[in-house]
Amino acid sequence: MTISDTDLANATTAWGEGIISLSQAYEAHGITQAKEVAGALLERLYGFELGPVLFKPTLSGGVQTFRTDKDGALSYFVGHNPAYPADTGFGIKYWREVHAETAAQFIDGDVAMWMGWVSFINKENELVKVDKSFGYKQTPEGALKIVLHHSSLPFEG
Repeated sequence: MTISDTDLANATTAWGEGIISLSQAYEAHGITQAKEVAGALLERLYGFELGPVLFKPTLSGGVQTFRTDKDGALSYFVGHNPAYPADTGFGIKYWREVHAETAAQFIDGDVAMWMGWVSFINKENELVKVDKSFGYKQTPEGALKIVLHHSSLPFEG
């Protein structure tokens, strides 16, 4: 199978919709439900079953800058994990909208890479815009799974 431009756009949109559903679950039902939604999101969108996921969250540093397993990713999205004391739960910040703007993409058969800007708007209508790169691997069933997730705050010089 070959990944199409539409497949890649749909995968990026699905990620943003997942973040919104995570925030909504937290707001409506608390951290236990948020952890369940985040776990399902990681299962559906990330390729941990394929090997280590190269995950560099926006707000991470020190020895915990890079997360290659599901526990590290889950902690980043929902916090509440003593093994990752700096994590405040990026996915539970009451996000209302997530918009991706493509800077460039690369597709080669069953591998695709995307980079651009992702804007998040919270319930106070505050905007957070991050630089983001995703790498995807297509499964034999045709699903795109994230195997690289890099995010950083834009450079301000």
